[in-house]
Amino acid sequence: MTTLNGRAQQFIDEVLRLAPRMAAFDCDGTLWAGDSGEGFFYWEIERGLVSREIEAWARPRYADYRAGKVDEDTMCGEMVTMNRGLKEADLIRAAEEYFAERCAKSIFSDMHELLQRLQAAGCEIWVVSSTNEWVIRASTRYLSISPDHVIAASAKVADGVVTGELLRMPSGAGKPLGLRELARRIPDAAFGNSRWDVDMLQSAGRAFAVNPNPDLAELAGRTGWRVYFPESLHRTE
Repeated sequence: MTTLNGRAQQFIDEVLRLAPRMAAFDCDGTLWAGDSGEGFFYWEIERGLVSREIEAWARPRYADYRAGKVDEDTMCGEMVTMNRGLKEADLIRAAEEYFAERCAKSIFSDMHELLQRLQAAGCEIWVVSSTNEWVIRASTRYLSISPDHVIAASAKVADGVVTGELLRMPSGAGKPLGLRELARRIPDAAFGNSRWDVDMLQSAGRAFAVNPNPDLAELAGRTGWRVYFPESLHRTE
């Protein structure tokens, strides 16, 4: 087990006292620092995984998204389906390499400890993210979570090849929807960091705003949701 400071241990003990039987976690910004979806988007383009034609479309499209001209769900879905025609096995290997290289060291140690302690107490863990499922599945080996308990942006795969048909987009209302469809239950506790997690947080028995963006922090203040900043951020509540 990791050696934690008093504030982190207090938070973990607070969650454990609830004795949740199932907990759901957002990933980017909640379990690790940074946006792995955006990171993988540029990483695979720079390594030539997608064609030059796709790259020529993708870069300005993402710029439009950052400028507010493309909505969240549409962009996150397109970041998956732009891989149409690629072998899924190649994307799985690429995602594993990317996560090991860029994300593994950014996992919040206290959140990792919380996951381990919850599982040791018999709590079922699900991770829910609008990032593509290849990256989120790659994270499970570092978090000791079952790959079968991943709900992430995904496209239909036919004969081992990714198609342009989007299967799931767990963002906003899509997060509790995915939990109902796959986990088949409402989480006793949910953890998220942005407004795209609000629906999931509202659906849970207890909500925790972890490393919240300003808009979620403001909502948490009004609703009484517990706010926690991971110790590796060197911030105070």
